[in-house]
Formats: sequence, C-alpha cells, structure tokens
Amino acid sequence: MQIDYEKYARIFKVMSDPKRLKIIDMLSEGELCACKILEEFHITQPTLSHDMKLMCDLGIVKARKEGKWMQYSLDIDVMNEVYKTVGHLMIPGDYAGLLNCNCSTEKGENES
Repeated sequence: MQIDYEKYARIFKVMSDPKRLKIIDMLSEGELCACKILEEFHITQPTLSHDMKLMCDLGIVKARKEGKWMQYSLDIDVMNEVYKTVGHLMIPGDYAGLLNCNCSTEKGENES
C-alpha cells in the first residue's frame, strides 16, 4: 500500500483535537446541522466554522448550505481510506519481525 504520509499526518493532526474527534463521532451517526453541533460545545459559531473548515479542506467532512445553516456529514470514502491506512500502519507487514525481537538490556529485563 502506497501511503501519502504528509496527507495522513495532516488528517491525524486535525483528528487529534478532542473536540474535532467528538464532532467526527457525532457525524458518524449521520448529517448534522451546525446548530446541533454547537449545542454540544461551549464554543462560538466562528470557532466551529474554523474547525469544520479544517476537516472539510482535508476531505474528511462534506458541507452543504441549507437556509442560513451549514449541514455537515462525513465523507465515507475518505474515512474508509483513513481506516484502511490506520489498519495498514498498525498491522504487522514487512516489519513483523521487529515484533518478535528478543532484545534485552545488559542486565536483562527480569533480573534484579
């Protein structure tokens, strides 16, 4: 699997914020109005707009305007790619031998 490490580093950085991660979790249930997201947090609308722009720019969230409010949803295709990439990074592949390394300190790990 070919990984764009720069792209995924940006995605993981944006997702590492607890508030944004909760928004992603909320959106995993379906599309939400910005007003409903705002109800969950003690933030201003401009702060939410900034967070949503970061996620939209990376492609993990889609936005559409309905009336005076924005409607947000996850881009399922992008999130599936993120999921696959995390799986690829976490599941042993070419580096599986490193997990079975019998490295020890000079004294040994179990010595007193």
